[in-house]
Amino acid sequence: MGVLGIKALHRAGFDIPLVFTHRDSAEENIWFNSVDRLCRQKGIKCVKPESSNTREWTAWIKAESPDIIFSFYYREMLSKEIIETPLSGAYNLHGSYLPAYRGRCPVNWVLINGEKHTGVTLHEMVEKPDAGPIVAKKKVAIAHDDTALTLFRKLEQAADVMLAHILPQIKRGEFQKTYQDLSLGSYHKGRKPGDGRISWQKPAEKIYNLVRGITYPYPGAFCFHAGKKMILWQVLPHAKASSAPGRIKIAGSRVLFGTTEGSVEPVEAEIDGRNLKGDNLLSYFKNHEGEYLQ
Repeated sequence: MGVLGIKALHRAGFDIPLVFTHRDSAEENIWFNSVDRLCRQKGIKCVKPESSNTREWTAWIKAESPDIIFSFYYREMLSKEIIETPLSGAYNLHGSYLPAYRGRCPVNWVLINGEKHTGVTLHEMVEKPDAGPIVAKKKVAIAHDDTALTLFRKLEQAADVMLAHILPQIKRGEFQKTYQDLSLGSYHKGRKPGDGRISWQKPAEKIYNLVRGITYPYPGAFCFHAGKKMILWQVLPHAKASSAPGRIKIAGSRVLFGTTEGSVEPVEAEIDGRNLKGDNLLSYFKNHEGEYLQ
């Protein structure tokens, strides 16, 4: 989204004197394009401080007197002092159809909760997260087989279209703001690794939504079998086929895990660093039929 946003600003004729971005971590799965690389290609000054809210950076921003600030998936909340600096305001691109799903990890939460649509929103930044007046938004339909990655790609396309439409208007100062009614929306916090643990005491559809909501490039939903951690990267829900919650069942060429309502069929699983699909998956679980997942 950062790369997409910078390119959209260039197309709309904005001058970009400085970009803040984050440092890549060796522990992080880098699946997104590099803002730093794009800035080097375009000759834009780019900095990667631990925080942009320090006294030194705040003073620098105030001294530069920017006309406007944009945040495209920047990982840090900007201070009140910074967002009140630009003459024309500070604006943030958020990955949901506000006021729904304010806060962290919206692409994951909408899938986990089984939503049928989401979207992208450009809004003015205020001290409260994702609560400022809306400048533009675009709705995106969620397919039943969407994953975190496929939905994110849809949101990128929607953001590109939305920014192409609204940025020229912002540059001319010819745009409107719509205040949010936060009582009509929702707020979600960030997700922790432990939130990915599967509870077999839930219906198959909810487990399916959890799996697709945090599958690759995210850490994946997991459970345990015989003391070993198993990550389920892809499953299929079955409403009718059922077994005791967590019980492993073999039905012809299919492996099924019982839930409180229906079963889930693993399509891709990872155990002990081994990625199991198809015949390998069936062969592994044939030896464990009747056992239980934890």
